[in-house]
Amino acid sequence: MMIMKNGARWSGLLVLGMLVGCGDGTADPPKMAIDAAPYLLEEPPSAAQEVSVVHESTGDSKEIVVVGKIGGSLNPWIEGRAAFNIVDRKVKSCLDIPGDDCPTPWDYCCSQADLPGATVLVKVVGEDGRLLAADARQLFGVKELQTVIVRGTASKDKQGNLVVLASGLYIKR
Repeated sequence: MMIMKNGARWSGLLVLGMLVGCGDGTADPPKMAIDAAPYLLEEPPSAAQEVSVVHESTGDSKEIVVVGKIGGSLNPWIEGRAAFNIVDRKVKSCLDIPGDDCPTPWDYCCSQADLPGATVLVKVVGEDGRLLAADARQLFGVKELQTVIVRGTASKDKQGNLVVLASGLYIKR
């Protein structure tokens, strides 16, 4: 009789455990896969301007096409998001300087250029205008110092930082 009571208790606890499940119920919902194809351009857009030119000529909410290399800091990425910095191609990275063996040439630590005036933050956004919740490196297969051409809407904040809400990317392979 004692064995039956203990067996019933254990069975009840087992069923209760299966109903409740593991964890506290606060797990993140599974992420939806984002298709990169609608954002990738098959041909480079014409009339792409260097980052520094766009900095000088862009006001708020202006449609632009800008070209640059991914970099500008030790970590030019926004983790887990389709966003990254690009730098004017005229600015020399450490790779462009003979004899320089910098382990992180994409941070442009060797450059004497006005880096803020030669850098733009690219945010790839969906049709709803929201930043894509996927890491750009995985979504688009891009890496530091890779050249990209970006089509989108540019704006500057009060400090002069330039941001492009990108609707299309052409990635030079």
